[in-house]
Amino acid sequence: MKNKRGFTLVELLIVVSIIGILAVLLFPNVITAVQKAKQKETMKAITTVATAIADYITDNGRVPEQPNGNQLSTSDPFYGKLSTFYIRAIPVNDEWGTYFMVWTLTDVNGKYGISTATECDYLVVSYARDGTEEAWTFFEDEPAAGLFDLNTMQDFNNDLISLTGYWIRAPRRFASTSS
Repeated sequence: MKNKRGFTLVELLIVVSIIGILAVLLFPNVITAVQKAKQKETMKAITTVATAIADYITDNGRVPEQPNGNQLSTSDPFYGKLSTFYIRAIPVNDEWGTYFMVWTLTDVNGKYGISTATECDYLVVSYARDGTEEAWTFFEDEPAAGLFDLNTMQDFNNDLISLTGYWIRAPRRFASTSS
């Protein structure tokens, strides 16, 4: 007759300890990977909106008006001008659930320190992970100064900003391939 023996308390504690250590080591990496994925998808959505605006300009010779930089909404006339013809469905929220903000024409002036916007400009913005507008200033003589590295979780709170189809605030390694 075989002796059926269960796990001892010491064996169970060792297994639980190993699982706990692995969880502590891997959990931050999982959280960072999730935030990177959300950031990349948000940047793709911003590029989609910017491309739809550029296509509208090509056909109509002007930027569609989005008065006072409203949050992008399916009920806006701006959305109606772009949807179905230029893109089937325009994303209105970023991956963190916050509405995209869009300013067009000279309403771009005053946002993020921009002062030379013309009737041809448009700004598409995600307030990123924290959902609040970042206190960041764009310097027109140094457009790449807004690109940042992802070193900490706080960096996922940096706004993602496309000015007339070019990234002025985005992660350095994604901006060059996504604009």
